[in-house]
Amino acid sequence: MARLSKRMKAAIEQIDRGQLYDIGDALDLVVKVSATKFDETVEMAVRLGVDPRQADQNVRGTVILPNGTGRDVRVLVFAKGDKENEAREAGADFVGGDDLVKKISEEGWLDFDSAIATPDMMGAVGRIGKVLGPRGLMPNPKLGTVTFEVAKAVEDMKAGKIEYRVDKAGIVHVPVGKVSFGREKLETNALAVLSSLTRAKPSSSKGTYMINVSVSSTMGPGVRVNTVVAREVAA
Repeated sequence: MARLSKRMKAAIEQIDRGQLYDIGDALDLVVKVSATKFDETVEMAVRLGVDPRQADQNVRGTVILPNGTGRDVRVLVFAKGDKENEAREAGADFVGGDDLVKKISEEGWLDFDSAIATPDMMGAVGRIGKVLGPRGLMPNPKLGTVTFEVAKAVEDMKAGKIEYRVDKAGIVHVPVGKVSFGREKLETNALAVLSSLTRAKPSSSKGTYMINVSVSSTMGPGVRVNTVVAREVAA
C-alpha cells in the first residue's frame, strides 16, 4: 500500500470520511484542502444505478457548464467552403478538410481537445475513426458535433460544453471547473451536470439511479456528497 504524503494526510484530516456533505459544502471543502502550487481541476464522480452493458442504459450526453471549464479548449472543425470561414469567424483553432484528415492519419497529429464536422465531411472523417474514437474525439451527431450549425457548435465548445459517458463500472467522471473558481461557481457547474444526468436517466433503469456522488481536486481526497439533497436540487 502506498504511503500518503504529508499534504494528503493533512487534507484527509480536515474531512469527516463518514459524513455526507451538501454539494456546496463538499465543494467548499475541496477548495479549502487544496494545497498544490497549480490550479487543480475539480472533478465530480457519480455512480449510477445502470448496467452499461445494456445499450439502452449506456448513459451519455453533453452539458454546457455555466461558468466554463477553466481551460482554453482547442477546437478543430472539419468543413469545406463557406463553413470553413464560418468556423474560423466563430473562433475555431483549426479548420480544414481532407488536409486535416491526412495530417491526423499520416502524422498522428492530435493537438486539439474537441472535434466538430459538417455532415458532408463525415465520409472523410470516418477514415480516421479508429484514431479519434478511442480518444473521445470522434464527431457524433447525437452530441451535436456533426452539424451544419458550425458557429454555434464552436461557440458552445468554447463556452464550456463538455461530454460525459458512463464507464464500465457505472460511473460518470466529469470536470466541473478549477479550484480557483471557488464554491459558488463550482456549485453552479456541478448542479448543471447533475441536472443533465437526471434528464438522461434511461427509462429502463430501475431502483436508485444516482447512487453515490463525490467531488475531489486533481491531487486531493474525495468528499462524499449527500445524494438525496443532490437529487432534490438537481431536479
